[in-house]
Amino acid sequence: MWCIGVLTEEYRQRMYALLELYARPLSKTEPVICIDEKSLQLIAHSRAALAMTAAHGATKQDYEYVRNGTTNLFVAVEPKGGQRIVEVTEQRGKIDFVAFVGDLLTHAYAKARRVHLVLDNLNTHFKKSFEDVLGKRAAAKLLRRVHFHYTPKHASWLNMAEIEIGILSRQCLDRRIPSRQLLQSEVNAWQEARNDQERTIQWKFTRQDADQKLGRHYVSQLAC
Repeated sequence: MWCIGVLTEEYRQRMYALLELYARPLSKTEPVICIDEKSLQLIAHSRAALAMTAAHGATKQDYEYVRNGTTNLFVAVEPKGGQRIVEVTEQRGKIDFVAFVGDLLTHAYAKARRVHLVLDNLNTHFKKSFEDVLGKRAAAKLLRRVHFHYTPKHASWLNMAEIEIGILSRQCLDRRIPSRQLLQSEVNAWQEARNDQERTIQWKFTRQDADQKLGRHYVSQLAC
């Protein structure tokens, strides 16, 4: 279920800006990339599962399990380009985030003239994190082609990475995975298959839809 924050003037302007961005045609020189994170509990079987039989098609596993700690997944998806990149990391701090974005910019999107990054308002997602990790000069050099676009506060539904994470969760993460190594292997196979098929996300919610569905809840600028 969507969580809609207070629809202030700032909320509306950020929402309109993202909806305009999503309405643009696919551009190889200015890709739109949505980024988000997902925390995951690593879980192992406490006992070996029973294999499938002719009488019972499904594998049987004990309800008890072993917790092997948590891990993080960074997910970047280019909705109209049909490409995504998922990386498993131990944490999701600013060092990890800066490294993930840096890898996107210097490898997968090294030839793009400008890169549009869609992010939520997590404190690690801002320019200061790059300056803290890399220094101001190196951060400015890395981000010279980047245009940041932020969702309104409490409006993660406007970030299409949420859609991709939902698909990833249903298709790849809906079982017990005991280690980061196995998780990365499983995610790599899932990612490769979806990229080979060029699975896109068709965003159909427009500014007109927003005004029609949410207009009565808008807070005027004078009331903010």
